[in-house]
Amino acid sequence: MNLCERMFDPGAVSVFESVFESAAEQPERPALRPVAFPAAAPEDGRPATGRGLVPVPPALREVLPDGGLRRGTAVSVAGGDAGLLLALAAGVRDAGGGWAAAVGLPDLGLAAAEGYGLDLRRLLVADDPGRHWPEVVSVLAGAVELIMLRPDGPVPPKLATRLAAVLRRSGCVLLVAGPWPGAVLRLGVRSGRWFGLGDGYGQLAGRQVEVVAEGRGSAVRGRTARLWLPDEHGAVRPVREQSHSVTGPAAPLVAAVV
Repeated sequence: MNLCERMFDPGAVSVFESVFESAAEQPERPALRPVAFPAAAPEDGRPATGRGLVPVPPALREVLPDGGLRRGTAVSVAGGDAGLLLALAAGVRDAGGGWAAAVGLPDLGLAAAEGYGLDLRRLLVADDPGRHWPEVVSVLAGAVELIMLRPDGPVPPKLATRLAAVLRRSGCVLLVAGPWPGAVLRLGVRSGRWFGLGDGYGQLAGRQVEVVAEGRGSAVRGRTARLWLPDEHGAVRPVREQSHSVTGPAAPLVAAVV
């Protein structure tokens, strides 16, 4: 992880036990790359990972039982909805200039990520880690506030338990595109409708969705919110009944249910 070592002070980054075998036994380890020239790191070389919450955009606070993402936990985004994944991750820029990472998401739209509010100067990308993704997540958890992940297949419960211990020690939030054993929170887009396309003409200008959140404890009963995801500017905001900012015939689109 030479790039990670160059971007963060090696003397200040805690060393976390890998969930895989020794790195010496892992040939062709995936490379990390910064999306843009890195911004200045905090004085201690890494973002703060104190207890509490990683912020989310205001429009998503009402659907989360704690009003944010609990540090040291894994959150599942049902169906891997890219818009919801990016919207949840966008608040990390308000966590004291926190860093984020994307693992196993080669088709991640960087323009869309920036539109939702992610700071590309503080985003690390491991496009295609393959079977090494648990090792990559284990290392990155000690250096960033939040990781977006798409595993390369079903996640064994034992592996999820090991990574859960890494998350608890580091305070990192793991946003998983798809199911995750033991996730404290599961979110999904229950229904959606795109705006902007006419009868064979026009372009997509926004999507209205109903977001559902379910989980354990205070989230067991589930919460819902109607949102623009995204609106005409690429941002996430609540749907207001009298809003006319996006016009044109709408085509319904049904997505995954949590």
